[in-house]
Amino acid sequence: MSETVMIPPLEDDSVVFPDPRNASTEGLLAWGGDLSPERLLAAYARGIFPWFNTDDPILWWSPDPRLVLYPHDLKLSKSFRRVLRNGAYDVKFDHDFPAVIRACGDIPRLGQEGTWLHPSMQEAYIELHRQGFAHSIETYMEGELVGGLYGIALGKAFFGESMFARRPNASKIALTALRGVLAAKSYDFIDCQVETDHLMRMGAVSISRDRFLGTLSGALEKPSETGSWAEYHWEYEHGSQ
Repeated sequence: MSETVMIPPLEDDSVVFPDPRNASTEGLLAWGGDLSPERLLAAYARGIFPWFNTDDPILWWSPDPRLVLYPHDLKLSKSFRRVLRNGAYDVKFDHDFPAVIRACGDIPRLGQEGTWLHPSMQEAYIELHRQGFAHSIETYMEGELVGGLYGIALGKAFFGESMFARRPNASKIALTALRGVLAAKSYDFIDCQVETDHLMRMGAVSISRDRFLGTLSGALEKPSETGSWAEYHWEYEHGSQ
């Protein structure tokens, strides 16, 4: 008979989390609490993120293995390089964060009904954006927002949360632009959370939770840069990876 694993609730008046190494392989670590900026930042700093459906309590995860993308390991196919060279797009940072997170919530996901990015989640990340921790990378074509992604920056770690594309390659263009900025700013890695074929084809790799937490600890020893990234501009360099 398999042993039942008890998932502990979080205290309402504390942002302390259980040790993520005690989470199941799937990653479920704790439930409850709230989505305050203080709790969210405490979670990310420990390699933990929220994911839950509308009718669920808030669930907190730290999966094993963990998917990460090291900025200098991004792989671009020959066909995608041609898309980049075509230049029929414009990439902006932090120009319209609310629009990006709404679009991420609206895009249908295979095998998923509704959205995990319900209004309480969206507002929580919008508040982190206001505080200078959450950032959006946006792909525009002829002035229309056609793709993008958003995530959290702490130390020299970027925690990718979600991406969307309304046109082919639009989210890949945003990720490529993010990679360029993070590489220039000496970020250690992009946390991609769980394995997807799409991201693994672009160079993301799975590492153990223990290794991820050690890498994260090193990244957080470096200073965080808070504030808007709206001044950043990215152009594809033909010699880039």
